[in-house]
Amino acid sequence: MTIFRETISEHIWDNKYRYYQHNQPVDFTIEDSWQRVAKAAASVEHQNQRKNIQKKFYDILQGFHFLPGGRILAGAGTKHRVTLFNCFVMPITEDSIQGIFNALKEGALTLQQGGGIGYDFSLLRPRGFVLQHTGSTASGPVSFMSIWDTMCATMLSAGARRGAMMAVLRCDHPDIEEFIAAKSTANQLRHFNISVLVTNDFMQAVERDSEWELIFPCTNRSHANNPSTEIISRRWSGHSHRISCDIIRRVSARELWNKITKSAYHYSEPGVLFEDTINSQNNLWYREWISATNPCGEIPLPAYGACNLGSLNLTQFVLYPFTEQATIDWKKLENTTATATRFLDNIIDISHYPLKMQKQEALQTRRIGLGITGLGDAFIMLNVRYGGTASLQLASHIMKLVAETTWHTSIELAKERGSFSLLEKEKYVAGNFVKTLPADIQNAIKVNGIRNSHHNTIAPTGTISLLANNISSGIEPVFSARYARTVRLQNGEEKKFEVIDYVVREWQKMHKTNKLPPSWADTHMLTPQEHLHIQAAVQPYIDNAISKTINLPETFPFKQLNDIYHQAYIQGLKGCTIYRPNPTRGKILQPSPQEEDDDIDRSCQVC
Repeated sequence: MTIFRETISEHIWDNKYRYYQHNQPVDFTIEDSWQRVAKAAASVEHQNQRKNIQKKFYDILQGFHFLPGGRILAGAGTKHRVTLFNCFVMPITEDSIQGIFNALKEGALTLQQGGGIGYDFSLLRPRGFVLQHTGSTASGPVSFMSIWDTMCATMLSAGARRGAMMAVLRCDHPDIEEFIAAKSTANQLRHFNISVLVTNDFMQAVERDSEWELIFPCTNRSHANNPSTEIISRRWSGHSHRISCDIIRRVSARELWNKITKSAYHYSEPGVLFEDTINSQNNLWYREWISATNPCGEIPLPAYGACNLGSLNLTQFVLYPFTEQATIDWKKLENTTATATRFLDNIIDISHYPLKMQKQEALQTRRIGLGITGLGDAFIMLNVRYGGTASLQLASHIMKLVAETTWHTSIELAKERGSFSLLEKEKYVAGNFVKTLPADIQNAIKVNGIRNSHHNTIAPTGTISLLANNISSGIEPVFSARYARTVRLQNGEEKKFEVIDYVVREWQKMHKTNKLPPSWADTHMLTPQEHLHIQAAVQPYIDNAISKTINLPETFPFKQLNDIYHQAYIQGLKGCTIYRPNPTRGKILQPSPQEEDDDIDRSCQVC
């Protein structure tokens, strides 16, 4: 039987992932949970090989080698009608009361089944716009975000799993300044993360220190809204091409950029999403334009898009940890990656979907998001300092192997089961990301097709990393050797746990000491540049995106923040999020014994 090294790990299994029916446990051990999940995932296999595949799935789950997304662990193989997908993006299809509240209803149904949701609110008319049919004025996107926030809180009070949402607004929407400041007051929009959708044109305007047009599509134009009727052609959310837009007013691009960075500095929001980078690297560039992500930013998705996630726990692939011979078991990592890819593809077929459109989109594209977690701990076990040159090379090597194995496996699955239905081979292999893949992969796609449109991501893995005996999360560094974490119980009460980082416990047990390992590096010891360099090292192999937070000390100079965001942009990252302790948001975590969870933060609430 697996022994949980951390009390919090067993608590999380019992409260979040253990299967109960009529308040009676069905899973008596975590091995039972793994067997349940493995059996469910293998149920779509041909009957002749079902038992063999089930064993392979169980073997990678055993010992936390592979950590499926939390929805999979909690829902697969149960009688609960829940989605096994962590990530959704939902549209607001019409700028009308009917369109808005229909989107609200669809969001409620998705949250009810445990999915996190991202929205682009740019379709909604700016505050003060005259509504032609009624003569009243629009209240703007931020006001409607409050309705979504209340809906999410209501769903939680009704017993739904704690969910999170992402709100996105374009950098050229007339209400962008109100949006930037939306979370500057404590307890406002508590169930939302917010990010500004930034374009290349805007970044160039910032660089030139020129004026920037705030615009809105010419539909429903009225003289009262825009007496000057100046028009500009620009791409807009929900459209696959440039459209005519009214120029509502002009602002200084650099001043607007400073407002974004100043709010991020003081309140840790908004983040930024680089729209053109996301779309230039989108494998389905020929059929979709993406303007939103899931709540933590690791999965850019089109309207009704969905993705299921899983992470390879790198700590379990380290041989001879802490010694001069420490290395990664590359063959084991490769084999586990191949099995995990098949696992995630199967999940698409066994999952429930809150909405028919979500199911249709998932089945047509078969997006999966396989990534890594425990990187910070693995570095320490391998005697490598996080952020140093050796760590960048190692991170790149790891992600290259994982990504290429995932693509090869997806090609083999296409030969066995068929390609995703929206594949157009010539256009697909002409995509900017696909053209960076090795020639043998490109050629194999041309011949055999490919099972999944998208393959790799790096999620924050907050809760499943705690389940796996508190390994470091995603590609983040270790937060602290010891800290206190407050967990909300099912009855709404909170319980505080003192936890020790996985690698600290392993090192101290092995060496009978209270000292930290020689290559120790935690969040508080790193520069922002070291965070960025790690993210940039793995980005070339990620066709979805990366959830990464750059933690800044409270004393970090504001003048240097512009450079962080600019470096993220020029290094080809798809987004950037910073976190600096502040009075409004509080501290997400604090070193033991004072540390507590913030009520809502940029760590994954749905993993």
